[in-house]
Amino acid sequence: MAIQNPSFDRHGPALPASPVVVSVPHGGRDYPAAMVAAIRVPIADLIALEDRHIDSLALAAHRGETMLIQRRPRAWIDLNRSEQERDPLLDDGADPRRQPAPSLKLRSGLGLVPRRVGMVDEIWRGRLRAHDVAARITHDHRPYHAALAQALAAARARFGVAVLVDLHSMPPLGALGEVAQIVFGDRFGRSAAARFVSRIEAEADAAGIAHALNTPYAGGHILDVHAAPASEIHAIQIEVDRRLYLDAAFDLPGPGLAASARLLRRMLAALADEARATQLPIAAE
Repeated sequence: MAIQNPSFDRHGPALPASPVVVSVPHGGRDYPAAMVAAIRVPIADLIALEDRHIDSLALAAHRGETMLIQRRPRAWIDLNRSEQERDPLLDDGADPRRQPAPSLKLRSGLGLVPRRVGMVDEIWRGRLRAHDVAARITHDHRPYHAALAQALAAARARFGVAVLVDLHSMPPLGALGEVAQIVFGDRFGRSAAARFVSRIEAEADAAGIAHALNTPYAGGHILDVHAAPASEIHAIQIEVDRRLYLDAAFDLPGPGLAASARLLRRMLAALADEARATQLPIAAE
């Protein structure tokens, strides 16, 4: 069952069928007309900000878990940044007083609303008005996070434990055979119990896929906000090398999509199995 919201789709039954919840925040390709009118570069230049067709991979692996897939592009608003990561070089509503230590991403132009991408120094024709960015927060950012929090709470209420998989894709880290093609992130052990990470590392090993943990991607705002391992809400980010599932141009799903979906499916099943093996009784409230 898919339920459409203004900027994202929710897949899975109303009553969670699995303790696993999947988030796909950067796969959106629905560029609003207001954005097309406000940018100084072709849409094609913004594809580098997308986790290109990661939604296709997620849906191919889906078997009933609650899954949220954002349809708005990351260039419009980045769900993996906090509401306070507003760029003072772009956004009239940015308040440096609420950014005592701006993140490296924000300083490099990849804040809540990205200012630049790749070799493109400026995406937008001019500065963004404070109320326009606030509207994106209200209509796109907050609803997604609210839905994700609700899904995790529902999974935990039913199964005693919930496991969030925040699914992303990454450009190749280096030459094939010399670098990891999957990077798992658990905020250096803070967002998930080690047993969950071990289960999906084992699936990557069984598939012969080189993997790394927390380097160079340890997870971001979504894990920081939604993970609560002490309350049995665990969260892991998975970054997948685009060579595994896209065509040679990194544009469309390629011949590796089916095998990659089978591997992701096994990972989701392993996480669900581990969660069910460690269920805790929930007191009536």
